[in-house]
Amino acid sequence: LSIRRQRQMCIRDSLGSFGQEKIKNKLSFNPDSCVIKAKASCGICMFDMPGEQCELAIQYNNSNYYVKGAKIDDYGDAHSDEGFCNAILDVTIQGEINNNKFLLTFFKINNEISN
Repeated sequence: LSIRRQRQMCIRDSLGSFGQEKIKNKLSFNPDSCVIKAKASCGICMFDMPGEQCELAIQYNNSNYYVKGAKIDDYGDAHSDEGFCNAILDVTIQGEINNNKFLLTFFKINNEISN
């Protein structure tokens, strides 16, 4: 293969994420912490939250929070058909609310699209 073609393949392979399945960020489950069932999506696109760019947010107890500890593309392409900018996903999380943000220590997509 040409060097140019090898570079294109390398770039494509490093960018190749589809849906919200790929996990780049390694958050750890803590058996001693409370487990929370919530919904996750893009705060701007799906939860009508204020902001300037797409960011991962959760909906918990009828309130919306942007999260710290994970980025919107850490779990795949947010703009794919089933990505966070186009779907609300059921998630299992751990962490705490601080300054109106949810500080994640654990985040797992439950592999179902919520209604």
